[in-house]
Amino acid sequence: MPVSSAPERAGRSMGRLRPAVLAGILVLVPILVGCTAEGGPSPTSTIASVPATGGTMPDTPATSAPLETTQSSNKAPVYWIGRSGGNIFLYREFRDVPEQENPVTRALRAMMSEKPLDPDFFTPWQNPDKLATSISGKDIITVDVSSDAFNSNLDADMAARAIQQLVYTATAAAASSGLIDTGQQVKVRILVDGHTDYVAFGKVQLGALMTRAAGLVAPVWIIDPQENAEVAAGSVKINGRSTSPGAKLRWQILQSPDDGTKAPFLTGETTAAAEQGQAGIFTLALNLPAGDYELRVAQAGSGGEPDRNEDTRSFKVR
Repeated sequence: MPVSSAPERAGRSMGRLRPAVLAGILVLVPILVGCTAEGGPSPTSTIASVPATGGTMPDTPATSAPLETTQSSNKAPVYWIGRSGGNIFLYREFRDVPEQENPVTRALRAMMSEKPLDPDFFTPWQNPDKLATSISGKDIITVDVSSDAFNSNLDADMAARAIQQLVYTATAAAASSGLIDTGQQVKVRILVDGHTDYVAFGKVQLGALMTRAAGLVAPVWIIDPQENAEVAAGSVKINGRSTSPGAKLRWQILQSPDDGTKAPFLTGETTAAAEQGQAGIFTLALNLPAGDYELRVAQAGSGGEPDRNEDTRSFKVR
């Protein structure tokens, strides 16, 4: 079966309770290109705004948030694929990774060999026998991976998103570790066993320089806390990002008693920042006693329309 039959969604509507259960991106790139043909073969399909199998892209701006900034943490930014409301998006987690390899290789190895913390996310990549990365100049990342990484049966849409998952992860890792010039459009070339003529998952021609495709990042994603994180009781800081700066967001906190049920605890609204440099960011500071919680954040519907593009996160206060 194609991996397009994997988890149904990354979040669910606020009107329903769900079992227990993401970021930062690149500068704007042309919406009709997932690759720029700067040497090497042209891709067989575009990947910026193709509709997900079984759904369509949402009516959110086809932009992406800024490229990750340099951080002192050793955690690696890793992007995963998730479904929300019938659409497929990219979500990010920060992961603890061994430090034997360079930051880009470490992040990609985690993307290809580990499972997401959030069970709503998934990855179609397989753990490769060989993986190496290098950076030329200040804006080109080369990834050389063995063909066993592509041993998944994907349809064309999911294959395109898997390639973008790699592009986002590689550029995020290079940016957050200070290895590239984030003032430029960063490009990624994928080689397979050293060659440029490989067709990834039997669907996407590799070899050309690729950029992050706009419109693939989740319209709403929770950055902190991460899935199943433990935070101190008292003022709990929650932050995230929306791809619609200035838009209203509706949030809800559910508490999970010992009997396994979930009950509404707090609800509210906030607005994603519209200021330059902070566009789309939202922050909450909530006083929460010890307990198990689920946070839900969604874009508020207008004119009687339901909320949409919800993201969820389970965490513990101790």
